[in-house]
Amino acid sequence: MEDNDRKVEEGFGHAPLAKKEHDHKAHFSGQLNRIDSGHWIENENDERSPVLDQPIEQKVEEQPLVRVATLDAFRGLTTVVMIVVDDAGEAYARIDHSPWNGCTLADFVTPFFLFIVGVAIALALKKVPKIEHAIKKIVIRTLKLLFWGILLQGGYSHAPDDLSYGVDLKQIRWCGILQRIALVYFVVALIETLSTKLRPTAVDSGHISIFTAYRWQWIGGFVAFLIYMVTTYALYVPDWTFVLHKDHGAKRYIVKCGMRGNLGPACNAVGHVDRQVWGINHLYSQPVWTRLKACTLSSPSEGPFRENAPTWCHAPFEPEGLLSSISAILSGTIGIHYGHVLIHFKGHSERLKQWVSMGFGLLIIAIILHFTDGELSSPCALSIPINKQLYSFSYVCFTGGIAGIVFSGFYILIDIWGFRTPFLFLEWIGMNAMLVFVMAAQGIFAAFVNGWYNENPDNSLVHWIQKHVFTNVWHSERLGTLLYVIFAEITFWGVVAGILHKLGIYWKL
Repeated sequence: MEDNDRKVEEGFGHAPLAKKEHDHKAHFSGQLNRIDSGHWIENENDERSPVLDQPIEQKVEEQPLVRVATLDAFRGLTTVVMIVVDDAGEAYARIDHSPWNGCTLADFVTPFFLFIVGVAIALALKKVPKIEHAIKKIVIRTLKLLFWGILLQGGYSHAPDDLSYGVDLKQIRWCGILQRIALVYFVVALIETLSTKLRPTAVDSGHISIFTAYRWQWIGGFVAFLIYMVTTYALYVPDWTFVLHKDHGAKRYIVKCGMRGNLGPACNAVGHVDRQVWGINHLYSQPVWTRLKACTLSSPSEGPFRENAPTWCHAPFEPEGLLSSISAILSGTIGIHYGHVLIHFKGHSERLKQWVSMGFGLLIIAIILHFTDGELSSPCALSIPINKQLYSFSYVCFTGGIAGIVFSGFYILIDIWGFRTPFLFLEWIGMNAMLVFVMAAQGIFAAFVNGWYNENPDNSLVHWIQKHVFTNVWHSERLGTLLYVIFAEITFWGVVAGILHKLGIYWKL
């Protein structure tokens, strides 16, 4: 899709600052969750001060392109959080994924990525001159995401500490975060493309008009919600078995279920669907539920299993599985709604009213669902705890609401008040999010450095820096780990991303 096809019809203000960005390079697209991003929008307004209620007074003939800086900063923030929780989560268990119900810092990463995917799709597909061409690009980009997901998270890469590579095809992991992004992107972008001729050129003011104008996107989200809810509560989950291979041999375990509608670790329909579709040997072998109190006395940290731990504590579970990924389509649907608001509503205050009201509305729904006690209330009541592993509906609402509020906050700070400089490193990372994801979050660059060692793999530059610059200096492995992540990973890749931005180099999918 050409650059002209990736422009939308209005702007933010602060044209001089954004125009400087445009003069440097104007072909940014294709990074992780920045797919066909179309972050350039045409400014219909005269130069104006950054006031929330500033009206649009007139159009100008020459419309300078203004970059949507909030999108890059939001994507960069999400990438930074991913690095922190992946590499420091073991030292600080409270920021690692919740063992089951609940929501921690790590649990915001995936829905935040999916949210910004939706926003970017709305901008990228604002104009679709050739539907067939757009569909071809969507399919190709989806296949690229699937390829990188399987390569990086399927077991082939053992980075950063294990210098070997390769995976047994009988145990390859088919699912992962990039695969989930690929599915959500494919569905949401396809609906957006196929409904091109049904879109309005303008929408009325008010909260309902934007929903009815893009009804097909919400119908698609509702279908995904319906499939997930019906399957989760109606599918019968029988007893199941798995084999655990240890040094002294293999042992078969039996998990007793025989029920419907269970949302616990052992007998939920989400896990049952993955065991039937992918096979139990192709699921994630180190699920976060091993940190539950039922499994270990070290909860919420990792530790040895209890002697009487339930059998399912030893079993694999896929956190990015098929049924939960269908539910994740809703996160992309929420994101594309925010993109539609950005396109159609002219003033800052109109956009923020739409965004903030929806964000808090989603939070209220999530809190009600999470704290509803199904046993004490009427039989019609439904308790749906916030759960990332199941990608429950309350989790969709909670993380979607937080994403909308954070996005709105960034919009106020960066694109209205003009506080862009403090967030430049997030913008740079967001512009090259795929590069930072692969090199930092997946440990590929650290593995490359570790490959050059003295006598044994533990004597590499990475290990030396971790030990002598951070751990020994601060006399704390936990604090040293956190500082290493902040300075040797996030700061380092922020600088690298900034240099690449100045050179106009971006990893495109």
